[in-house]
Formats: sequence, structure tokens, C-alpha cells
Amino acid sequence: MTTRRTFLKGMSGVATAALAGVQIPVRAQAAKLDEADPQAVSLGYKHDTTKVDKAKFPKHEASQKCSNCQLFQGKANDAWGPCPIFGGKQVAANGWCSAYVKKT
Repeated sequence: MTTRRTFLKGMSGVATAALAGVQIPVRAQAAKLDEADPQAVSLGYKHDTTKVDKAKFPKHEASQKCSNCQLFQGKANDAWGPCPIFGGKQVAANGWCSAYVKKT
């Protein structure tokens, strides 16, 4: 079970690495993230950005997807790609979570 403290500690490391431009190594063929995973649930992750709960996440926009998030480590045309937020598990390119940060 992931506690809030453990999650926040992990997030600080990911944020530091992202800001420093460090590529976080990921195992080949990582498992696909399950929407029922406790961390996925806590961040509102959905495989399809159009299925995000607008009441819970009013700032969500349909144009926001994992594929155009700074944290997505897949290639431009990949249907799934690793995400350090979820321990390198594969997220759907058309997915979304509340940790979304627009790729610049």
C-alpha cells in the first residue's frame, strides 16, 4: 500500500529528475497500468482522456493526454509508454492523470 508520505517522496525525486532533464531508466516491456491501481485511482488516471470525471477534475481539458505530457517517456506514435509517476508502468498515450504537465 502506498502511503501519502511514500508517494510524495517519490514524486519529489521524479520532479527533480524531470527538471534536471534526467532520463529515468525503465525496464523493457513494462506492465500496463491498471485503472484500478490505488495510485492510478488517487490521481484520477484513465486510459481514455474523454472518460475523466469532470466533477472531480474541473481543470481537465480533452486536449490533455499522456502523449503530450512532459512525463510520458514513449515515442510520439506509441500507443503506450512508460511514466515515472507510476513506477515506469506503461500508460495509454490517450490517457490522462492529474499529474499532467504540458510538454513544452
